[in-house]
Amino acid sequence: MDNYYSWFKVLHIFAVISWMVGLLYLPRIYVYHTRVSRDSEADKIFQLMEYRLLKIIMNPAMIMTFIFGLINAHIYGFVALGVWFHIKITAVLGLSCIHGLLAKWRKDFANGTNKHSEKFYRIINEIPAILMLVAIIMVIIKPFE
Repeated sequence: MDNYYSWFKVLHIFAVISWMVGLLYLPRIYVYHTRVSRDSEADKIFQLMEYRLLKIIMNPAMIMTFIFGLINAHIYGFVALGVWFHIKITAVLGLSCIHGLLAKWRKDFANGTNKHSEKFYRIINEIPAILMLVAIIMVIIKPFE
């Protein structure tokens, strides 16, 4: 398995990038979705875009991120992973929570029960970027090693 470490790392990075694209783009779609009338043509288009982004790109990418991340951690050796790794995992769990909330809010739009404003989604849109930055700093800089 050690022979494939670089390949697993490539697949992990690919999955993370794909997941992050969705985490950064879906709230932006919600910003524009708040501006349209329920059951309008635009509402139906936004719902389709949101559904496909979440189900076809984000969900599989999140699952792949976890699978290949855990494989890499196993190969690297869990005992060799320091405080930086725990902070990174905390950021990743935060991203997972945002993912779950975005999925819930997609259902709210689909059911016509969205309660959040354009401004709310603009603020939410910044959280994945901050958590991603924390994770990247922990992996590259390893400040607590």
